[in-house]
Amino acid sequence: MNTLQDAFEHGLQAVYYAEQTLLKAMPQMAQKAQSEEFRAALEQHEEETRRQVMMLEQVFQTMGIEAQAAPCKSVDGLIADAQELMSQAQPPALDAVTLAAAQANEHFEITKYGTLVAWARELGRQDVEGILQQILDQEKQTDQKLTRIAENLVNQRAQKAA
Repeated sequence: MNTLQDAFEHGLQAVYYAEQTLLKAMPQMAQKAQSEEFRAALEQHEEETRRQVMMLEQVFQTMGIEAQAAPCKSVDGLIADAQELMSQAQPPALDAVTLAAAQANEHFEITKYGTLVAWARELGRQDVEGILQQILDQEKQTDQKLTRIAENLVNQRAQKAA
């Protein structure tokens, strides 16, 4: 990568990989969820993520480049950590651990999309900046929703069982 444009395109490929990888992991997370509210939030976010993949494909198309995923070790590591923690945790701590893993992924995505929005602006790509901002806003809303579920339900249940 020699230019900001190169970094921008690679960043798009990385989040495209992240979204596709997370789509594969979310059903397992939802299946492990003990709380109906948490499970519903994961299932809702899975559908939202499907739409985000399509939005990213629109960004690639608008830019005239092939929609291609670039493997991302950070995402792979977050997923591996989540799977390991979920395999070790038992209810009711299982929901707390799973939710924390889901939020770690959200925080990764928020960071990546925030960077892509800034780079799109710097590159004068208002044609895709709005789409990326919309995805960023959705990721932030999901993180806030997960925080509410953690603070008002999941963490309390895990603590009461102690």
